[in-house]
This record gives sequence, C-alpha cells and structure tokens, in this order.
Amino acid sequence: MATERITFPGHSGAELSARLDLPDGPQLATALFAHCFTCGKDVIAARRIAARLAAMGIATLRFDFTGLGQSKGDFAETGFLSNVADLKAAADHLAGRGMAPALIIGHSLGGAAVLKAAGQIDSLRAVVTIGAPFDPGHVTHNFAGALDRIEEDGVAEVNLGGRPIRIGRDFVREVAAEELTAPIASLKRALLVLHAPRDQIVGIENAGAIFSAAKHPKSFVTLDNADHLVSDPADADYAAEVIAAWSARYLDLKQPEAPKGAPEGIVRVSEADPDGFLQHVNDGPLHHALADEPEAYGGTNRGMTPYGFLAAGLGACTSMTIRMYARRKEWPLTHVRVDVSHDKVHAEDCVDCDKGGKIDLFRRAITLEGDLDDDQRARLLEIADKCPVHRTLEASSRVETTLADPA
Repeated sequence: MATERITFPGHSGAELSARLDLPDGPQLATALFAHCFTCGKDVIAARRIAARLAAMGIATLRFDFTGLGQSKGDFAETGFLSNVADLKAAADHLAGRGMAPALIIGHSLGGAAVLKAAGQIDSLRAVVTIGAPFDPGHVTHNFAGALDRIEEDGVAEVNLGGRPIRIGRDFVREVAAEELTAPIASLKRALLVLHAPRDQIVGIENAGAIFSAAKHPKSFVTLDNADHLVSDPADADYAAEVIAAWSARYLDLKQPEAPKGAPEGIVRVSEADPDGFLQHVNDGPLHHALADEPEAYGGTNRGMTPYGFLAAGLGACTSMTIRMYARRKEWPLTHVRVDVSHDKVHAEDCVDCDKGGKIDLFRRAITLEGDLDDDQRARLLEIADKCPVHRTLEASSRVETTLADPA
C-alpha cells in the first residue's frame, strides 16, 4: 500500500492534513474516512480499515478535521456542521482528482457527521458508521463539567484523554441541536452499522436507533468485545474485513483485467504486518483471504499457511472435478469431502517417485456420499486424478519472476 500525504482547503479555507492510501494495483473505487471526536486520521481503526480497503483496490482518504492533528485552523471555532462541511470539502477534493468517493465511513462523532454529510455527496453509494451516536449531543458528556463555562465565556479548555482541548460555544450548541432522524431516513444509500455491545462511551442503543431510522438496504454487525476506539488491532482488523466484504456488494467493483495470455486473473499477495508474516491475499476485488504462519514460527496464526493454501487448491479442485463428472453422468452423488494433508518424505518412502532426496507428498482422503455402487465410486476416484491442480502438482512446473515497478 502506498500512502500519499496531501493537503486541501477545509470549510474555512484552512489547509487540512490528509493521507490518501492507494492500492498497489488498479484503483477500483474511493472511500472517505471520518475519525472519532478529537482523534485524528492516524488512530488504529482508521489505519487498519484504510489498509484493508487499499488491499481490496479501494483508495481511502483519511484526514484531520479543522484544528486537529496536523490540520490548520482553530478547533475552538468549529462546530458539528463545520465537520460536515470539512467532509464535503474532502469529497470535492477527491472528485477534482477524478476520484469521487463511493464509500464513506465515520467513527464515533465522525459517524454522526457522515450520516449528515452523505446527502450532500452525490457520488456516494454506501455509508458505514462505527460506534456512532444517534444524538450528536451525546458527545458533550465528555466535558459536562465545563458546559457552563463554555456557554458563559464562549470557549473553555477541557481535558480529553489526557490532552487539553479548547471547546467552543458553537460546537456545543450545534451538537445539542442536531437531529439525525430525517437525514438517516432520507439517506438513499446502503448503510452498515458497526457497534460494540459493551461500548462504554456510546451505548449500543444508539446503533439500534440509527438502524431503526434507516430504510433498506441496511445491515448491522456487532463488534463483540471491542472498546469505543476499536483500539485492539484484532478488533480493527475484524471491522475492516466486514466493511471490505460488505461494501463490495454496493460499489460495483470491476474485476481487473488479467495480462494477455493469462488463463485467470491475477492473485495479489501484499504484506499486512511487516513485523510478522500476515499477508493479504486478493483474487480480484471480490475474493480475500489472510495468509500467516503459526505463532511458533513468528506469525500470528490469523490465516492459512502457504502450504495450507496449496492443499486447499488441490482439495477444492478435486471436489469440483468429481462433482462435474457425477453431474454429467447424473449419478446420485449427494456430497463430496476431501481431506488433504501435506508432508515432506524421503523419495524412497514414496511409491513411483524418483529416488533420492525429499519430495512433497500430498495425501487425499475422499469421502463420497450418496447411493453410489462400487463401480461408480471407483470411477469417481479415478476422475479425482484428472483434477487440473493435481496434474499441475505432479508435472514439472516453472516459475518466472520479474521485479515490478513499485509505482
């Protein structure tokens, strides 16, 4: 994943700092991410979700709202509606680059902001909220003790998460007055609501209210034991996986063209964790899996091993080949199961193998269910050996490697 650091003018003209995470290969769509209240573009949830979407071919812009992070301007002079206007400015900037966003994602108060902003961004086809409040005024409980001072003085400094933040009167008044029922009901885009039942900052009832106010198509997925900030990388990865899988249904992603002469599309494997071995495995824009190694070998055991994928390919191809033959013959095969194991053995221990050294041995145990006679079962076992992947593994294969341009 390549990350481009950019700036663009926000609602007030102040320059906003952003990161545009780009796919390694063809860009299939663009997403816009709004961070949680007083957070920033680099929180764990934003980084993980942007990385997963980029691996899927979806460029993702995440930026700091006016006066936060590396963005210019005074946060004390902003309000909820200025956050909404910053989102519109971000969408306009992307559109000016020929990358109008089709997906918008908002975390916490950023989720409330995207619900408000979505109707102003014509290119959007799907909206995602993470731990979002149904009532934006809910955020004021973070500085309830300073509300009188803010109203009287126009601005006051409060401590949020160990950081001093200046909160202005306009912000408090706007979030208190904002009502999201109408914007949600008129969204006219697919909606995914993600929320943790044990969220101590924004209760799960907020997700229920958002979901009830929305019209179909709409989906709700629980984040189980995640905290409000989705600070555990495993929870952030799960949220990213759900968003990526769900959004593919609504973004009309196109399969990248394969190189000339290639019988199938490209399978792209990209590193997800440079400190371990976790890999994103993408077969086009719609099919994704994780590859990893066991913890004993320095991995995090969150996906199949490379040899596991190889065994899976053999098993899947075997089952498909058997099914295709039985279907053509109209035989009463009701179910196929293929168990594949892999080992390295001495050639002397393998019948019909060239002697000397070690070879890879794949063992298949095939279960055929249905009212089949002995001859039919024997024939289907023979057909299993005609599986194309089986033939490829038994033949002498060749791998050609080139160094690709990182750009």
